[in-house]
Amino acid sequence: MKERRTGTARPFGRAPLRRAFSLFMSSWLNRIAILFVLLLVAVALLADFLASDLPIYLRFEGRSYILPNITRPDELRGLDNSALLDLMVEGEDWALFPPVPYHPNQSKVRGEIDSLAPPSLAHVMGTDDRGRDVFARVVYGTRISLSIGFVAVSIYVVIGLLLGAVAGYSGGVVDASISRLIEVMMSFPAFFFILAVQGMLEKTSIFQLMVVIGLTRWTDVARLVRGEILRIKNESYVTAAVSAGVGRIRLLVRHILPNAMGPVLVSISFGVAGSVLIEAALSFLGFGTPPPTASWGELLTQAYAHHECWWLTAFPGASLFVTVLSYNLAGEGLRDAVDPRLLYE
Repeated sequence: MKERRTGTARPFGRAPLRRAFSLFMSSWLNRIAILFVLLLVAVALLADFLASDLPIYLRFEGRSYILPNITRPDELRGLDNSALLDLMVEGEDWALFPPVPYHPNQSKVRGEIDSLAPPSLAHVMGTDDRGRDVFARVVYGTRISLSIGFVAVSIYVVIGLLLGAVAGYSGGVVDASISRLIEVMMSFPAFFFILAVQGMLEKTSIFQLMVVIGLTRWTDVARLVRGEILRIKNESYVTAAVSAGVGRIRLLVRHILPNAMGPVLVSISFGVAGSVLIEAALSFLGFGTPPPTASWGELLTQAYAHHECWWLTAFPGASLFVTVLSYNLAGEGLRDAVDPRLLYE
């Protein structure tokens, strides 16, 4: 009779990974969540091809320009899509323009764009208070938000893994010291701590914001890793590895940490959503991404100043809602998928 295992840790291998993936994809809600996550990542990566003030490909004055929207050649400096259309000779010059032919920081292009214009065929999400296309700013805001989310999470996961692994594996005075440090950091509300740090700095930048979020939110990961290692290091396969003469560092890196990564992966998904929300809140308050960088929080600030312009609230708000909801749902699905009671049943 096959033995049924529940709640018992085992070395993580390819079979459990396939089982976890199968469990995750078995839920239609998880499939929708991961679809939206991939869509948001694709929008962030392809932002230059969705909205730009220069074509994706251009044949102009006998020369071919491949991806001028990214390379920004000196010959096209001072020109944009509108100017190129006026200068291009029919039959000789041609171009492949992005769906939205505006840069997120272009305001009132050639005086033809109205400020605070509602959605129309020319501007499907309307314009902001400076005549900038809202769709272009929402698209580039996706890149900014996800970049901050992924980089900030990477920073605090590395810190949390390092401190949590050292605390859980070493024990004694080292564990007590790191645990007290975690408790001190957790005594400060994360958002207000980040807000205070941002307020003390002379000026803000995107990289600075990533670092500040990363340096202040590592405590949850450290606690998770410490708890998992305290549990795992007493398992039979760890005892067997010690008996076989496996070194301490190899034992930690090869046998213990891989099996402690399940909760960390879940924390990463929730962490990206939380970091995106923090960036939007800081930008809304004026302590986030510096202007004129496109940001969902900055658009919501405009919506607060121009409450009659519903599109300034609806589109960036919907983007923020979908992003946070998708990552949270993916995190919940991942949490269930790596649950050992389901994984090894």
